[in-house]
Amino acid sequence: MDRVEQTNESWRILIVEDDERLAELTREYLESNGLAVSIETHGGHAVERIRNEQPDLIVLDLMLPGEDGLSICRRVRPFYSGPIIMLTARTDDLDQVLGLEMGADDYIGKPVKPRVLLARIRALLRRVTENAQNSADEASGEEPSRLQFNDLVVDRSMREAWLSDVSIDLTSAEFDLLWLLASNAGRVLSREEIFTALRGIEYDGQDRSIDVRVSRIRPKIGDDPIHPRRIKTVRSKGYLFVKEA
Repeated sequence: MDRVEQTNESWRILIVEDDERLAELTREYLESNGLAVSIETHGGHAVERIRNEQPDLIVLDLMLPGEDGLSICRRVRPFYSGPIIMLTARTDDLDQVLGLEMGADDYIGKPVKPRVLLARIRALLRRVTENAQNSADEASGEEPSRLQFNDLVVDRSMREAWLSDVSIDLTSAEFDLLWLLASNAGRVLSREEIFTALRGIEYDGQDRSIDVRVSRIRPKIGDDPIHPRRIKTVRSKGYLFVKEA
């Protein structure tokens, strides 16, 4: 069985799941692959646990007693910047879209396949590590850390963006997508390229998370959602960030 790369301190995962048997089986599998896992079975207790423990990643079920996963995700985002994987037993795209809008980084349908969950966790934690390394490289002067397009400024070292000197409220996943598009300004990025760069896994041709995030980013950076000038949709190809919008 593959093992994750060991670090000085194991990655800490919090599973918020009311199915105790499923949660325990998932914990056993993840711990056998080098992760440190804790469990919360009641939605009403999840927010404070996340606030106090600040895990490296959260696996969050949608349907929970006390408080549902969407509400929890929305409430913790102001103080928790780590990745959140949403679990849903429903096949309706609406739940997936709502989860992304509330700040989830990824979603997996139930029944959960342990190997798939592990792969998604690894991809998100790898992205966290790469972001930290990029910030270190920028601090040493090896990479540009700030991009400016007229009144829009995007700073990767601070992981913030401003429009006309006003800070833009972006989730972690939205910032990563904005930086990816902005740092490739003038070049069309396919959904496959974007998905692989941000998620570390192959695009299945059906995932709508990229489209949802683009639609949420556009108004935040002053773009017209109906007739966008800054992030253009290129039919059958992908997205283009325009240098001079």
